[in-house]
This record gives sequence, C-alpha cells and structure tokens, in this order.
Amino acid sequence: MFQIMIIEDDPKIEQLLCSHIEKYGYRAMPVQDFSKILDEFHSLLPDLVLLDINLPYFDGYYWCRQIRKTSICPILFITAREGKMDQVMALENGADDYITKPFDYEIVMAKIKSHLRRSYGQYAQKGERTIEVAGLILYPERMQLTLAEKIVELSHKESILLQTLMEFYPRVVRRDRLLEKLWDDQHFIDDNTLNVYVTRVRKKLLELSLKDVIETVRGAGYRLSVTWRETE
Repeated sequence: MFQIMIIEDDPKIEQLLCSHIEKYGYRAMPVQDFSKILDEFHSLLPDLVLLDINLPYFDGYYWCRQIRKTSICPILFITAREGKMDQVMALENGADDYITKPFDYEIVMAKIKSHLRRSYGQYAQKGERTIEVAGLILYPERMQLTLAEKIVELSHKESILLQTLMEFYPRVVRRDRLLEKLWDDQHFIDDNTLNVYVTRVRKKLLELSLKDVIETVRGAGYRLSVTWRETE
C-alpha cells in the first residue's frame, strides 16, 4: 500500500485529502507536529508528499529542501498561491508538481497516481527509487551503494554528492552546484569542505574496488567516469 504524507495546516482540506486518498486504497498520513516535519518524514518514510507553502514555523519551500537532502520521493505542492514565481520557487526547491487551490480532488488523485506510476512503476507494488550507472546502483533512501554483490554504506551528504554526480553523468557538475545541493547557505562553507567529501566518497568507491571514478575537471568541477567497464 502506497503511503501519502499530507503537510497541510487547514483541518478541512486535510480531512478531505485523507478521505479521497484512502478511498483509492492508499494510506493517508497527515503531519501531527508542524515544528518536526522532517522527523515525521524520516519516521513515516512516505512514497509521496503533498505539501502546502503557508505553514507554521517554516514554509513549504524550506521543508521541501530539507526532504530533498535525503530523499527523491515525489513532492506535490498544494497551495492557494498562484503566482508564477511561487511555482518557479517550488520547482527549483525540488518539487515535482504544483497544484493551486481551490482544486478538484479527483484531479489531485489523478496527479498522485501519475507520479506514483512514474516513480515506482505502473501498477507495481510499493517500490524503492534507485539511480544506476553501468551497474553501479545508488539507493538514496537507504544511503547504500552497490556493485554486483558488494554494498557500502554512505552518510547523508556522501549519498547526495554521489546522487548528483550519477544524475548528471556523463556531464561535469560545477562545484557551486554541488555546494548548493549539500548546504543551504554556501557562504559559510569553506571551499575545502567539498574536497573533503569528494575524498570520502572516493574512499567508499574504493571499497567496491572502483578507482578514478570521480574525475576532477580543472576550473569546472567533477565528473563521474565509468572506469570499471574496462575490467568487466
């Protein structure tokens, strides 16, 4: 059964969303404490998130960024804010879709089903997102990296760094883009800190007997190189 997390502070809308979600055979999981949304997300591990912008404590953009640090599950904004910049900000902060209020609940459900199919396979049972490059598989939610039958554990930031390099493969990822992915405010991050994390990920790759996988491109950034194909 797919699990849908609802981050909506209007009790009436929350109740109606829960009713429609459960009507379609999914499990609705409304947030209980708006000051601990990220804690609840990690506890519930939902398959999809419905997220409002106007929330107590911090807005939806903030929580979207926090969730994106450790998960790539679909995030759909549901909000009364119709401005173009609001939609742009939502997408740039990691959202997959943007639905404005007042909305038709059947349309919301259609979008939910569409994103679940896209993320986990049409009519499939509950699955897990993976990122694969030439047999190297990253499990972002588990923070594990596998090749053949070998597995290594990653930290949150190591997983995010490797995820970004794998998603951009074979393109170069700029240093500033990696810094944006890893830290909200780069102004207080020493440039050498990124080098430290790249070194850590290289060591994790060595545990899979993978050498020279992360290539330094001078004056640009880093690129994932599929060096292990030559030895297969």
